[in-house]
Amino acid sequence: MIIAFQFQSPGPILLDLGLIQIRWYGLLIASALLIGLTLAQNLAQRRNFDPNLIADFIIWAVIAAILGARIYYVAFEWQSYAQHPQDIIAIWKGGIAIHGALIGGSLAGLIFARLNRISFWELADLMTPGLILGQAIGRWGNFFNSEAFGAPTNLPWKLYIPPMNRPLAYINEQYFHPTFLYESIWNLGVFALLIGLFFWGLKNTNKLKIGTLTFVYLIAYSCGRVWIEALRTDSLMFGPVKMAQMVSLGAIALGIFGLFWLYVLNKPLAK
Repeated sequence: MIIAFQFQSPGPILLDLGLIQIRWYGLLIASALLIGLTLAQNLAQRRNFDPNLIADFIIWAVIAAILGARIYYVAFEWQSYAQHPQDIIAIWKGGIAIHGALIGGSLAGLIFARLNRISFWELADLMTPGLILGQAIGRWGNFFNSEAFGAPTNLPWKLYIPPMNRPLAYINEQYFHPTFLYESIWNLGVFALLIGLFFWGLKNTNKLKIGTLTFVYLIAYSCGRVWIEALRTDSLMFGPVKMAQMVSLGAIALGIFGLFWLYVLNKPLAK
């Protein structure tokens, strides 16, 4: 017997108070941020790393991630924004990209680590489990917004998309791949892997080298993103290539090279 799960969003607004609206996406992002911060501080304490530095860095990371995510998205949709430049700052209308957020957050991390004379790679290792968990939570915002879905499908776990949110090419289709769900589940698996490695490293001192969790994150998350992105209908494009897939393949290569550097060449990472 095949059990069917038909997903349908109740809408993007959780609570409408007239002048103020509380949206599911905002609530989920705020929750992901708070959970990620709490987790990173807990991991920092276990590594004898000052948890107050994590709290300080979060402010940097959030600002840089939002800017990076928006700049990245606008850059690849410039033909549209060039005609409506007033919409460039209208982030509330949608239009952010996780890879832009990662780039922005990483740059903030490099500057923060240099100013505070700490290891960027150790900081990144402490942040990545909370980051991927936050990504798993945040993807449900796409569900409530009826966005970032995949191609039409009639699978038992299909996702209903309202006509106003469908691409013109699929206006007569009703059900689509719930790619938000695929990525959320995948990210939870990556989270379990990173947490498992972290605690294994605590019990096996010096066997888990600084930078390992970051490189494993790059590989594991990006592998999932490559195949999930292939299903999506709203990808940012670079010519005929889906930009997210290209960046993900680059991240996989970087992650593999990083692990090779640490465990085969047996060299430490520069701070």
